[in-house]
Amino acid sequence: MQVLYEDNHIIIVYKESGEIVQGDKTGDKPLSETVKAWLKEKYAKPGNVFVGVVHRLDRPVSGIVVFAKTSKALSRLNEMFRKGEVKKTYWAMVQNPPQKLEGTIENYLLRNEKQNKSYAYEYEKKGAKKAILKYKTIGQTERYTLLEVNLMTGRHHQIRCQLANMGCVIKGDLKYGAKRSNPDGSISLLSHSVEFIHPVSKQPISVVSPLPKEAVWDSFR
Repeated sequence: MQVLYEDNHIIIVYKESGEIVQGDKTGDKPLSETVKAWLKEKYAKPGNVFVGVVHRLDRPVSGIVVFAKTSKALSRLNEMFRKGEVKKTYWAMVQNPPQKLEGTIENYLLRNEKQNKSYAYEYEKKGAKKAILKYKTIGQTERYTLLEVNLMTGRHHQIRCQLANMGCVIKGDLKYGAKRSNPDGSISLLSHSVEFIHPVSKQPISVVSPLPKEAVWDSFR
């Protein structure tokens, strides 16, 4: 496990693609439990270790995940995420370049629970939620374009769905129309950086993720 930041109230770690942040029906060991075990060993804690899940990343996505080490930090971080006071930046490697180098996308996303997939509409639809993101092109190779994405809202599969809807499918994302999968089952979407004011100390926190080990990312290092 790679720890990117830690203090008395917060621990920020790098999530590998394929890991789950929180326990689910698969029964696979979640990252939250790995963090607990790491803290228990590091500080030789005899009892239970508190680790609060503040936000999640989809299983095939890699990058930054923030956990709370105290209940005070958990409640305050939950409120900060809810109010949009935490700036999360993503890097998405897409198959086709967007028509404009940068822009804002607005859609209404409708989640299909059975398919575990979201669908984008240009108009309001019953059960759909408004989704807004901003993107800009920050890199390009012969085969792929690298987009920096900032979410204005937090919807199910929002980046994956909205980028695919505008013709920029994320590399390896078969669910949303990629031509082929990545060898390791990942999709080329990275939770790249996070910025916020510490909920307890009130100091500014800024953390940047390392890039995934896959060779395809080397062009953008």
